[in-house]
Amino acid sequence: MTRYALRAASLAVALGLWQLLTSLNIDLWLRFSQFPTVADVARAFADRLSGPDYWTDLTDSLTRILTGFLLAAVLGVATGVLVARSRLAEDLLGPVLEVVRPIPAIALVPVAILLFPSNEQGIVFITFTAAFFPVLVSTRHAVRALTPVWEEAVLTMGGGRWRILASVVLPGALPGIFGGLSVGIGVSWICVISAEMISGQYGVGYRTWQDYTVVNYAGVFVGMVTIGVLGWLTSTAVELLGRRLTRWLPKTSYVTGPRPRTPRVAPAPLREGPVSEAEETRDEHLV
Repeated sequence: MTRYALRAASLAVALGLWQLLTSLNIDLWLRFSQFPTVADVARAFADRLSGPDYWTDLTDSLTRILTGFLLAAVLGVATGVLVARSRLAEDLLGPVLEVVRPIPAIALVPVAILLFPSNEQGIVFITFTAAFFPVLVSTRHAVRALTPVWEEAVLTMGGGRWRILASVVLPGALPGIFGGLSVGIGVSWICVISAEMISGQYGVGYRTWQDYTVVNYAGVFVGMVTIGVLGWLTSTAVELLGRRLTRWLPKTSYVTGPRPRTPRVAPAPLREGPVSEAEETRDEHLV
């Protein structure tokens, strides 16, 4: 409860500081007088919630992000395992993937416009590309980091390739896979919003850009808050699913409060005088 209270307090302090700086029109090096206040954003948020456009934009953005991310999760994991386990696949696919991987997904918007017949499919493609490479790279590294002893144990007991894949490779790589999925969902939100701003017709990104063009800064902040909340919810869902599927991992415990002191043991006093023959025999036996 203390941790949740601290988190709520930090959020309240940030909102209070925002309200204070914008209401007082503070202009030092940063121009807070151009920002809407928290009250203005809250009123704009309430107006949006009462209208149908907000929920339409929300549904469209969630449909695009979930479609592209699920495709990236399936194909990214499959390609990562294939490249990590097969030298032939690495030689055939590795060069192409490494050349395409550094290209930002948002830079592929012209390619998506030329390649796909509709903007909707192009936005899903941008979202898929954004999440595909983080999932691919994390899966590849996780599979290659597995200890070969586990695979040898399955082979010793008569297991085949599919048994190794189901019992060793996928379970052992799950922590790394979900690390890539967590990164991929965040990058997907960045790219889907950017793609909606460029070529979308509906969606949170499209609505945020429209508010900017008509100088509705309160509406812009409504879109930003919506994007942040949606990104947090989807990332939390991926993290909770990862914890659910990796319950076999050892738990890390955090102990609050001062560290317990280790009692000091006083050294044994030095013995003076001659040592008996029985004690010498005992010491030789211990050695």
